[in-house]
Amino acid sequence: MIPIESLTPESLTRGLMVLANLDSDLAWILETLGPPPMWQRQPGFATLLCIILEQQVSVAAARAVFTRLCAVVVTLTPENFLILDDVELRAIGFSRQKILYCRGLANAIATGQLELTKLEIMDETTIRTELKRLKGIGDWTVDIYLLMALQRPDVFPKGDLAIAIAFQKLKNLATRPTPAQLEATTQHWRPWRAVAARLLWHYYLSNPK
Repeated sequence: MIPIESLTPESLTRGLMVLANLDSDLAWILETLGPPPMWQRQPGFATLLCIILEQQVSVAAARAVFTRLCAVVVTLTPENFLILDDVELRAIGFSRQKILYCRGLANAIATGQLELTKLEIMDETTIRTELKRLKGIGDWTVDIYLLMALQRPDVFPKGDLAIAIAFQKLKNLATRPTPAQLEATTQHWRPWRAVAARLLWHYYLSNPK
């Protein structure tokens, strides 16, 4: 059997059906809220920079900074980003750390140390190794890029706070699961854990009573 390289609307539907049969709680989300969005993002520098901005802040706050950046840098390429100095980036809303991380990413791409287009045909382990060489890019950032930009079907962002909160609530757990616990208790969802993650985000964002 040829492994699924990236999710499509058809394989998302198939994954949802498999998960609903495997897990009655996931089936309940699907029955109650309907299928989750694909949450697709365009692969490339702009998306990865945006995900870095989303680290440890609300999506709304990160998007506000990203929107201001795009208003200043109309064509958001690594080379154009590197033109901005620290003062300009701080005015847009970048923290000192995020300036360091995003500039490191832009430099790596501009100098040819990192070729994002090549990642699209690599296996997950290689992609993870390549991206984590850069300061400020850890597992969560790689997970979100793999899941949303590259649409890999079995990526599970075990360090995502919304995922942990949704899982705790869905499973009626007394305490919020750790990333290690989430990793261990979701193995039976393979090879569709990225679909399960979408269901959990769908549940989290719906604020069910």
